[in-house]
Amino acid sequence: MTPGIVLLLSGPNLNLLGERQPEIYGTATLDDHVATAATEAELHGLVVEHVQSNHEGVLVEAVHGARGRVAAVVVNAGALTHYGWSLHDALAAFGGPIVELHLSNPGGREPWRHTSVIAPVAAGTIAGFGGDGYRLALDAVARLLRP
Repeated sequence: MTPGIVLLLSGPNLNLLGERQPEIYGTATLDDHVATAATEAELHGLVVEHVQSNHEGVLVEAVHGARGRVAAVVVNAGALTHYGWSLHDALAAFGGPIVELHLSNPGGREPWRHTSVIAPVAAGTIAGFGGDGYRLALDAVARLLRP
């Protein structure tokens, strides 16, 4: 395992950030958020490897490929948060720290968004802080990786 790599996973529709519902998700693009995460990671001696897909299986494969190779996972699973059991199972088999991330606060939105299938396998969840959540998630990972 390379201790300095953090896998950042972005789920369905996150490629539309900056255009999709800016009143909820803001005007920053996914590239902007990945850059924020990479900058914060660098401050902690970490490197971000990013995978975005609109297909659950691609994200599952990314987690499988991370096992034994990367130190931690930060996951913004989008709508898969609420029903992506295969992603849950892949993350459960990962073995390192996992931080769940959301731009908005799912608990303050529609009832179907209140349940996360990712939360049971995550060390913690950062939600509702907009783009700052990416910085906070990488800071949390760095703290979780400290000996």
